[in-house]
Parts: sequence; structure tokens; C-alpha cells
Amino acid sequence: MSDPRYPIGPFLPPTAYTPELREEFIGQIAEAPARLRMAVKGLTEAQLLTPYRDGGWSVAQVVHHVPDSHMNAYVRFKLAITEDRPTIKAYDEARWAELPDASVADLSASLTLLESLHRRWVAFLRRLTGEQFERTLQHPQLGTVSLNRYAALYAWHGRHHVAHVTALRERMRW
Repeated sequence: MSDPRYPIGPFLPPTAYTPELREEFIGQIAEAPARLRMAVKGLTEAQLLTPYRDGGWSVAQVVHHVPDSHMNAYVRFKLAITEDRPTIKAYDEARWAELPDASVADLSASLTLLESLHRRWVAFLRRLTGEQFERTLQHPQLGTVSLNRYAALYAWHGRHHVAHVTALRERMRW
């Protein structure tokens, strides 16, 4: 992919959801923490503070963003299961990426948080029924979103940000 913003391409939701496809998405969500940890393994502080593209976040900001985003997603899943079509609150991810905890090269807390969060999230997802995945939430920018689509989005999201790091490593020959 020639656009460094979307190294695996933009998110394209499936036209239909099957139990097998759902399990594939859950598997990708389960693998995301290990893939992200492997993507940054061995990088120096200077490399972690390097933007993955011109005008983009640093590698460290990308890594800190993933648990921030996925914590919000986990809560949104739970809201959609326990409430009728909840309207979720958006957050300004660009401003979150500028906060002091998201701009440091020490990734240990964020990687550990992501691993713990995903263990719990995946256990939750694997216990949902197909009917529960049809439940929806109201997203301020995306409109009505089913949990099927949300699972697909977050499976893509983890792979997307891992690819930001691995594509930069390839370009820079790190």
C-alpha cells in the first residue's frame, strides 16, 4: 500500500457476518497485543519517538493509542450488551495522543495494559451469541453500528497500527 496512513488499506466492513468470520476477528483481536509487542521489540528511544509518517504520530504515540482506543471499544461493547442502542461518547484521539502519558518512549505500561485488556475482552467476546453481536450502538460519527461491525473494525484497528510500526521499520531498515 503506498499510503503510509493505511499500510493495510482503509477499513472495509464485510457485506455479511458469519460465525467463522466473527471468530477470525476475535482471533485477530486476541493476537494484537503480541503482534504490537513484537513490532516494537528492540527499538531504541529515538526510534520510538520517530513519527511513522510525515505529520503522523511517533511510534510511541501509536502504541499508547492502541490501549486507549481498545479500552473505549471494550466499554462500548459492554454498553451495547447491557443497554438498548446506547449512544456512545466519542473522544479526541489526536488530543489524547498529545497527553504526557502518551508521548513517552516507555511502552511497558501500555503494552501490559493492552495484554490484560485483550485477555478480558476476548473472553467476553467469545461468550457472546450471534444474536448479541447483532446489537447496536449509536456512534456520533459512524451512526448505528452493530457489534459485528465493531468487532471487524477493531480486528482491523490492531493490524492497522502494528503495520504502521512494521512499515516504518521496513522503510528505515531498522
